[in-house]
Amino acid sequence: SLVVVSFYKFADYPDHADLRKPLKDLCERLRVSGGIILAPEGINGSICGDRNSVENVLSFIQSDERLNGLRLIESPVSPEEEAIHHGHMSSSPLSAGEDAPFRWDHVRVKVKKEIVTIGVPSVSPVERVGKYVNPKEWNQLISHPDTVVVDVRNDYETRIGKFKRAVDPCTTSFREFPSWVDDHFKFPSLPVTEEKPRVAMYCTGGIRCEKASSFLLNKGFKEVYHLKGGILKYLEEVPEEESLWEGECFVFDKRVSVDHGLVQGTYKLCYGCKKPVSDADMEAPEWEYGVSCPYCFASKSAEEKERARARQRQFTRWGIIGGPDKGRKTGRKVNS
Repeated sequence: SLVVVSFYKFADYPDHADLRKPLKDLCERLRVSGGIILAPEGINGSICGDRNSVENVLSFIQSDERLNGLRLIESPVSPEEEAIHHGHMSSSPLSAGEDAPFRWDHVRVKVKKEIVTIGVPSVSPVERVGKYVNPKEWNQLISHPDTVVVDVRNDYETRIGKFKRAVDPCTTSFREFPSWVDDHFKFPSLPVTEEKPRVAMYCTGGIRCEKASSFLLNKGFKEVYHLKGGILKYLEEVPEEESLWEGECFVFDKRVSVDHGLVQGTYKLCYGCKKPVSDADMEAPEWEYGVSCPYCFASKSAEEKERARARQRQFTRWGIIGGPDKGRKTGRKVNS
């Protein structure tokens, strides 16, 4: 049986690039798919494979004591997703899509400056973060009238679901979060002695809150809390009848969204902008499969749309973008 495991760990990891090749080789040998990011501040990833293979990969990562103690979230794999996983071949139309982590033949291990980009070098979750709150204690915290509940995700994620009473920063990327904090809480106008509010923040799996909470602590906030394991852990552990979550949770893989119990949600993905779309969105005149949706139609030029249509035609005809010769080097014929 297959499992999907998301994981991260902040650590002082200057030689991170040395792990890239052996980790990628191991994943390919064990047919573990997905995406992993390595950076000087640690590791972040989401992988899919049979349980033994995934556990072998995680054990290999944690054999480095700096990465030991990964924060893990395991998600179930539906029978449909398992069929896709085992049926993925170069002849399958799905092989052309950005549908990791359910591609058995594809794993990305990237080296970057940050495992989650906020763009503030002084922020260090290794040094300090906010207080973790277990999912079963979360409702009480965010229901208190003196608690400011902040969704640390981006606008296309908050659009399809969020917690009751949550403030939506309406950011398009995590890099915008520090500016939003400065504007929203109006730090220049606050007297030095004025008490800053209690803040409870959340994100998909918890990783962005590590940096966001560290940032707020650097700003002088005293009470900063964040949901341990993120929305995914909350949806897994808290019964729907007790839940304060409204809507669905966007995830960065082929499932697109999940609901309570981590069952697959109802949203699909616009391959033009990689954002979630509902059935109603796909009835809009701006919707064109593989090209655009109501959320990206106006921002795309005619040339961009035509390139997307060309890719979609290749997709439809050959089952792979680039046609049947994709990736093959054409040799020059030599006369004898």
